Amino acid sequence: MNNLFTKLQKLGKAFMLPIAVLPVASLFLRLGAPDLLDIPFIFSIGEAIFSNLPMIFAIGIAIGLAKNNHGAAGLAGAISYYVLTFGLDSLIGEKTDMGALAGIISGILAGNCYNRFHGTKLPAWLGFFGGKRFVPIVSSFISMLVALVFSLIWPPVQEVISNTGEWIVNSGETGAFVYGTLNRLLIPTGLHHILNNLVWFVFGDFQGATGDLSRFFAGDPNAGLFMTGFFPIMMFGLPAAALAMYTTAKQVNKKAISGALFSVAFTAFLTGITEPLEFLFMFLAPVLYIGHALLTGIAMVVCAMLGMKLGFGFSAGFLDYFLNFNIATNPLLLIVVGGITFVVYYFFFVVIIKKFNLPTPGRLDEVGNDAGSSIIKEKGLEGLAAEYIVALGGSDNIEEIDACITRLRLTIKDASIIHDEDLKNLGASGVIRPTKKNMQIVVGTQAELIVDEMKRII
Repeated sequence: MNNLFTKLQKLGKAFMLPIAVLPVASLFLRLGAPDLLDIPFIFSIGEAIFSNLPMIFAIGIAIGLAKNNHGAAGLAGAISYYVLTFGLDSLIGEKTDMGALAGIISGILAGNCYNRFHGTKLPAWLGFFGGKRFVPIVSSFISMLVALVFSLIWPPVQEVISNTGEWIVNSGETGAFVYGTLNRLLIPTGLHHILNNLVWFVFGDFQGATGDLSRFFAGDPNAGLFMTGFFPIMMFGLPAAALAMYTTAKQVNKKAISGALFSVAFTAFLTGITEPLEFLFMFLAPVLYIGHALLTGIAMVVCAMLGMKLGFGFSAGFLDYFLNFNIATNPLLLIVVGGITFVVYYFFFVVIIKKFNLPTPGRLDEVGNDAGSSIIKEKGLEGLAAEYIVALGGSDNIEEIDACITRLRLTIKDASIIHDEDLKNLGASGVIRPTKKNMQIVVGTQAELIVDEMKRII
């Protein structure tokens, strides 16, 4: 199970690379649209990215899974995608459309092929094709076998996926509540990305566009069910939670925590990146987090019942709200729902924190410090990365290290020698130990920069 979790965690991280391009794509798509600037050239650029999401997933996931994120894996991912899709069409005898799923499968295959075969040595007369050059070759042969297998299983699998997608899409409020709640509950494990990608890029179909996100930007009037409910939570609910934590903090600590709370609240409102804020109470007060997950599911239901439809290219923050306002359904109603959400979140957090005397930020005698920023000012980013290596037991104790948007994701030889307090003294807002060998350290949006420095030092 530990091994399975490790692999799923890596896959969740690998999704971040291709998804990172979507904010730019949605920006081009909206700015160039006829109802905004009406610039076909700009619109076509955004449309090109959304039209080729399966290929982008194939390349991005392969690179994300590959050791050292080597580009050879990306080439192998592209080749695997073409071999799989063209081979499947030929074997079945008609055009098939696996959507983003084909890209995901190809990326996983190619990334693992790189890790397994990038050091392959061949006889001298075939030496040119060894090493990293061997990866696309072996990936193409394996993809050919996958195409053969899928020619037998894909038709019934497609029917199951179609039925599942139809149930989720057509179940309305029930499906929205289940998805919204699970989305938040899975965040501590980092596995919510896998659920998101199925809902946003696979389930449902509209003129060849699959998934709630892609269908929304393709003009599907029924799309947005699994995105709209996040807007009142991220723009209003979580900032209200931050205000509640400030209100309930000890008076002597309010000044010390005000900057951090304002920063993470504004980040959630503007961009929809909520992990830095959620990790402030996720483990200190799990009852609040469970309530937050249920409220997210309820928000999804409320938005669905009110007929609101709004999508995003990155996350449900103000930037996406502003950009997609003109193609949304009942977008002004979001302000009303958001205002109510703000009030509900604020009083829910205040009442629960006080009733159970929860140790949210500022309620303990000692509050967190801005150690990470202080170390960067004093020693630079390299100095902070070096401090993290020491706190993690040294470079010999680190087997693997990667980053997603806000976390360092590590595989450790001996986690028992690592103390959470040492990591928090470096500015980490949360430490997660999902298995004996896996750790995730929440450091904010500079996570990838820190990891790059750590890899360079190691």
